[in-house]
Amino acid sequence: MEFVQNIIWIIVAYLIGSIPTGYLVAEHVKGIDIREHGSGNVGATNVFRIMGKKWGSFVLIIDILKGLIATALLAPTSDAFPEISIPLKQFLFGAAAIAGHTWTPWLGLKGGKGIATSAGALIGIFPFATVLAILIWGSCFLIWGYVSLASIVAAATFPILLIIFHRHMVSFPEIFLITLALVALLIYNHRANIGRLRRGEEPRVNFLSKDKKPPSTSSS
Repeated sequence: MEFVQNIIWIIVAYLIGSIPTGYLVAEHVKGIDIREHGSGNVGATNVFRIMGKKWGSFVLIIDILKGLIATALLAPTSDAFPEISIPLKQFLFGAAAIAGHTWTPWLGLKGGKGIATSAGALIGIFPFATVLAILIWGSCFLIWGYVSLASIVAAATFPILLIIFHRHMVSFPEIFLITLALVALLIYNHRANIGRLRRGEEPRVNFLSKDKKPPSTSSS
C-alpha cells in the first residue's frame, strides 16, 4: 500500500510539471501552435522570441512555479516516502516535475528543456545555491546573449555549488547523484542548441526589446 501511495504522489508531481504552459498560452491567446514557430520548443525562450516579453514572462513564471510547488509545497506536506529525508523527498518530487515538463504526455512526450522548472524546483530546496546559479546564468547571458549557452553553463556549475554550500546536509550523496543526472538531462535537452552554437546559427534573444507582433495563424 505504501508503494502505491508513493507512486501516486510522484505521478501528481509529474502531472504538475507536465502542464505545457507555452503551448497552451500560444494556442489560447494567439491561436498558434508554438511548435510550428521559432525553434519549435514550447518553453519560455521560444515564447519570448515569438510572442514577446509579456507572454514569455508569463510562461517563465508559471514554469518556475511548477517546480517550486512540487518541492516547496507538495513534497513537505505529502505522506509519501516517510523513510527518507525531506531534502531527498523534495528532490524526487522535483525530478518528477522536471520529467513532466520535459516529457509531457499532452504533447506526445515532447516538452520544454526543463531549465525554468528546474530552477523553481531547486529554489524550493537550495534557495541560496540556486540564486547563485541564476546569477551565473544572467552573467553568461549578458556576456554572450545566448539563453541556451547561459543555461548550459549554469546547469553545469550547480553541482559545484552544492559541494561548496551543502556537502554536509542529510542525504547529500544521493542528492548529488540525482543532481548530476538532472544536469546531464538538461544538457542533453540542449543538444540541438549546442549544434547550432558550433555552427554559429544559434539566435540571440533580447528580453529588453519591444514586444513583437505574433505570427499569423496561417504561417507554417
